[in-house]
Amino acid sequence: MIHAAVHTARPDVVCAAHSHSIYGRTWCTLGRPLKSISQDSCAFHDDHVVYDSFNGVVLAEKEGNDIAACLGNKKAALLQNHGLLTVGKTVEEAVFWFVSMDKCCQSQLLAEAAAGSRGEQPIEIGDAEARYTYKTVGSPQAGWFSAKPLFDVIHKETKGDYLE
Repeated sequence: MIHAAVHTARPDVVCAAHSHSIYGRTWCTLGRPLKSISQDSCAFHDDHVVYDSFNGVVLAEKEGNDIAACLGNKKAALLQNHGLLTVGKTVEEAVFWFVSMDKCCQSQLLAEAAAGSRGEQPIEIGDAEARYTYKTVGSPQAGWFSAKPLFDVIHKETKGDYLE
């Protein structure tokens, strides 16, 4: 229901990646967006949303439509108590955003735990700097290009068997 709704709402989306990765689903229990605390997280600066509803396994068309509506024109959604959803104009882009967002969730969980133990907060990147960085690391082209090494490793490790 999620994928069908996203593809219907967003004709520009060639691929939607969704799963329940450990760091993604852990971060999603907090019900809040990622902060721009690293260069990598700037790829999602003002380009992701939190879908703050959980109604169980998404089997209803309405739920899929609600998620797609919440996603809007953004590249990613944090589905509260559920997992991550990323989209792209190519398979490579959507997959890279998913892997990168999961790593950003891990990084923010670790940073908040380390800072919190001292009564502090992670230092956020300023809005102007995050927007500037986003232009380089957050574009569809950057997502596609950054995926290339991941896909090269998969190809090498499987000797191309994944293509069959």
